[in-house]
Amino acid sequence: MTVRARATVGAVVVVAAALALASFALLGLLEANLLRNAERDAAQQAETVARLAASGDLEKMRPTLHGVDFVQVVNARGRVLRASPNLAGELSLVPVKPLRPGTVFHTWKTGPLGGEHRQRVVQVTTETPQGMVTVFVGTSLRDVDAADDTTAAALAAGGPLLLATVAFVTWRVTGRALGPVEAIRAEVAEISDRDLHRRVPVPPTRDEVARLAQTMNTTLDRLESAGNRQRQFIADASHELRSPITVLRTQLEVALAVRDPELWPELISGALQDIERLQQLSSDLLLLARIDAAQPMASVRLDLGSVVRDAVEARLGDRVPVRTELEDGVRVEGSALWLARVVTNLLDNAERFAGRRVDVVLRTTGGPSARTAVLEVADDGPGIPPGDRERVFERFTRLDDARSRDHGGAGLGLAIARDLTAHHGGTLTAEDSPCGARLVVRLPVAEGAQPSRA
Repeated sequence: MTVRARATVGAVVVVAAALALASFALLGLLEANLLRNAERDAAQQAETVARLAASGDLEKMRPTLHGVDFVQVVNARGRVLRASPNLAGELSLVPVKPLRPGTVFHTWKTGPLGGEHRQRVVQVTTETPQGMVTVFVGTSLRDVDAADDTTAAALAAGGPLLLATVAFVTWRVTGRALGPVEAIRAEVAEISDRDLHRRVPVPPTRDEVARLAQTMNTTLDRLESAGNRQRQFIADASHELRSPITVLRTQLEVALAVRDPELWPELISGALQDIERLQQLSSDLLLLARIDAAQPMASVRLDLGSVVRDAVEARLGDRVPVRTELEDGVRVEGSALWLARVVTNLLDNAERFAGRRVDVVLRTTGGPSARTAVLEVADDGPGIPPGDRERVFERFTRLDDARSRDHGGAGLGLAIARDLTAHHGGTLTAEDSPCGARLVVRLPVAEGAQPSRA
């Protein structure tokens, strides 16, 4: 069943149950009220006759009151002592309970006078000078039965009509409410990987459906952006791979064509350099793919100062010395391998452009409840122009293309560093520096880590 059908059936079932309970309650209250009114006149007449019988003045019994059908006075032996004219000659009525003083109410399905309606009988038993006497006073329930029949007929006719109205209104209202949802579904069903520019219609209302459409369009915006980024990434990767592969093929063809053994070492050395560049590029592309796939990392609490120190000490052959100033006891949650890769990429970038020095500083900022680890890598090179401080973190971006290629860069180092930092819940930005470039990594300090006393 569709949502529309389920909503309609549910509304009909709920209303039907409520209507049934209300109908039974209405009929019960109506009958109780009418029955109470009928009993009032009969009980008044019975008590009057009982007082006359107790005083021995049954001869003074008056005609029945309005609303009373008959009166009969019976002694303990079943002999009729007195009766209204319409019960003259009739047999005595049988008490419902053994003769004892008190009042009893009961109903007969068929009246003692042969009527078609029920009779409500009041039975009053009292002591008299001649012994126990029972007074029977009856009143017809024709008005009660007529009211019950009329009300039941009205409910029987109006109930299905009301349920049909509820079903119709619920079906129409639910259809109008779900119409935009169906339009959204139909539009999304037609969107393929080549139609990510299309958007679902947003209804003019400000309800949940409108917010659903807006959220769907926002999701499509992200998908389109991701698709464009993926296509651009593939195009850039193809371009970056084409160059070293072409050079490598040329060197191998030359090596095959040249028969001079003295030239082979130089040709082989150039080929190995291009192979090394291809390996580095393939490794970077694989890491970017893992980051984009949001693969989970092995996150542990670690000392960021130790990670930075190990990454610096593991470097060999840097043309510019690296000076460090590391605060002790800076603990973060993350992967030591990936954080070391962040430090390595930042140092590679600094070494590529530094003149005489590269500085690495680790410190913490913020209060005891929310501290932030700040890692700065600065060099004294040409620096990064303010207009390019975001562009340098884009993939395959080179501010100086020729120099980057000479140094073997593919424009992925800073992009990888930023993505890995973001994967750890931090940020990587290029900030102002009096000389050269200054790249700053900010990471949240692990909860429960004690601040350093150094």
